[in-house]
Amino acid sequence: MTTFLALHYWAGSGREYEAVRALLPATARLLAPDLPGFGGQAVPKGFDFSVAHYADWLGAFIAHNELTSFTLLGHSMGGKIAMALAARRPAGLRRLLLLSPSPPTPEPITDADRAAALAAYGQPVAAEKTFRNITEKPLPADLHRLVVADNLRTTRPAWDAWLSHGSREDISGLMSGIEVPCTVLVGAHDRAITAATQRQHTLPWLPANTRLHVESATGHLLPLEVPAVVADLALQ
Repeated sequence: MTTFLALHYWAGSGREYEAVRALLPATARLLAPDLPGFGGQAVPKGFDFSVAHYADWLGAFIAHNELTSFTLLGHSMGGKIAMALAARRPAGLRRLLLLSPSPPTPEPITDADRAAALAAYGQPVAAEKTFRNITEKPLPADLHRLVVADNLRTTRPAWDAWLSHGSREDISGLMSGIEVPCTVLVGAHDRAITAATQRQHTLPWLPANTRLHVESATGHLLPLEVPAVVADLALQ
């Protein structure tokens, strides 16, 4: 059985991978947990929302689910966490697919944008604005509602911690630990983390043979906008 472990974006949930799951062979298994503080996932006692603590949590998740051979997918925030986890060389990791990942160096966010995002917590109007900013392709109404709902059910500590600390973490010193094949997928119209940002801040830290795929007419929400592309790359 082919197994995929898929990590979601900031202010999202594992539900973003449902369309990808539907396109995988029946023999494949895709696990897309809500990360602590997001979706329906409780926050463990003592959890500090650092990239390292998320990697620790995923290590326990891998052990609990007895994953012995798997491909790791990470989207946006989940991409940065996926890189940190891959650098630990977990047993059974075969490939790494990064979907518009937050870079291993501090994510280039202006102070003004960071302050605006912090102030937007829990506000439906702001959640709608975020949806418009991070999508390029039109999405069905049910997926639109899903994205907005996931934004609004994010816990305040997880929301603030990523903006104030996690996105600013520099884990580039760990990247030499990544030894599995890597692919980076980014939307040509991604306004959240651009293709130029990936070329400048992500690719230099990944293995030299890492492939960059820029998908035309697509924004930041790759698993929802182009699930077939994500599924195809995951199966390669």
